[in-house]
Amino acid sequence: MAAKKHKPLGIAIVGCGTVGGATAALLTTDRNIIESKVTVPMELRYIVDVDFSHAREMGLDESLFTDSIDAPIGDADVQVIVELVGGVTFAKDVVEKALRAGKHVVTANKALLAYHGAELYALARENGVCIAFEASCAGGIPIIRPMNEGLAANRIDAMFGIVNGTCNFILTEMISKNKSYADSLADAQRDGLAEADPTLDVSGGDSAHKLAIMASLAFGKKIDFEKIPLAGIDTLELCDIGYGETLGYVIKLLAIAERQDDGVSLRVRPAFISKEHPLAWVSGPFNAVSVYGHATGHTMYYGRGAGAKPTASAVVADIISIGIGTAQRSFELLNIWADRCEPANQLAIDEVQSRYYMRITCADEPGVLAQIAAILGKHNISITSLLQHESPQSAATTVPVIITTDKAREGNVRKALAEIDALDVIKAESVCIGIVEEYPEEL
Repeated sequence: MAAKKHKPLGIAIVGCGTVGGATAALLTTDRNIIESKVTVPMELRYIVDVDFSHAREMGLDESLFTDSIDAPIGDADVQVIVELVGGVTFAKDVVEKALRAGKHVVTANKALLAYHGAELYALARENGVCIAFEASCAGGIPIIRPMNEGLAANRIDAMFGIVNGTCNFILTEMISKNKSYADSLADAQRDGLAEADPTLDVSGGDSAHKLAIMASLAFGKKIDFEKIPLAGIDTLELCDIGYGETLGYVIKLLAIAERQDDGVSLRVRPAFISKEHPLAWVSGPFNAVSVYGHATGHTMYYGRGAGAKPTASAVVADIISIGIGTAQRSFELLNIWADRCEPANQLAIDEVQSRYYMRITCADEPGVLAQIAAILGKHNISITSLLQHESPQSAATTVPVIITTDKAREGNVRKALAEIDALDVIKAESVCIGIVEEYPEEL
């Protein structure tokens, strides 16, 4: 029996940069793949931008080009506006205008949703439309829909994500090639994997945008992005990566979300994980997200977290979901959206419980370790291992002492290190890096 014919889904793409161009190509050049699977025709009617040089390089149909957002907004045959301009100013104006006009919105804009998600979801609901954003958090990796639907029967207890390909590439270079941070960043910029100004990536800000979105869905709570503690990779030193490797750990920039009895703990920071953990194997520009549900246990989602085609794949998946009606039903019937949720009780960083790696640079003389141990003990911090390399005869009279701790409260660790660094025998500011262990499963 022939499939029933449906009215075409009219689409407008706003922003024809790297991802916008790839999305347009998937909807036009590769439309036969979509048409073989979906009975609803996908009709790209507009490409909105002020500069079409990239679109022309790609050979896109120039009859679709317009520099006016009002054209697709006013077209009754356009049901979906795809926002791919980025940022939180003009993009927000585009999304609000589209929603008020009764258009569904697809976006890859993590910053916009991290800051304004709740109000935009509410505006969409007021106008009987939905917002879909699979591409916002992990590029081509399906993660939003699995949490919304595939894991719907679960209480999500924790999530650990490598969600910034730039940082993961840089760390992989530092680990595998023993390169400095500066040299590894230069390699990433040369290969087009890092921006000329990489601050948003290497500071942890980009990962925090994604964490805010994913944690809101995972926990069914409204997340305040400004309350997520950040630490980036730009201060990491090769020696700490090497010492961590000796102890059996790999360094990763992790977006971490954990449910605790009194709230949720969210943070973005470089952290050591065991070489045995699946996240330790994620290298180069690839991303992965580990999710721990009370019924499923550990599930992991892996793939290309950025790039034109992978991200466009997720954008078009959202368009198809709107075309067949599943996105609208999820948006209408699930209670996990931030506009329907209470604000999360986001725990302060001092309340975090974790294990820690410490590098303490001290005078090579008797009694130093006893002083350090006494201060750690006073702050209820238990030492689990201690590594001290013998100083060469020609070296200065300082030595690095590497300590790993049992689980401790971060506020206590900060106080202890401040007290240790105030000792006369300490010759440099101490380094402290969290250690993330495999999350305990209930199964």
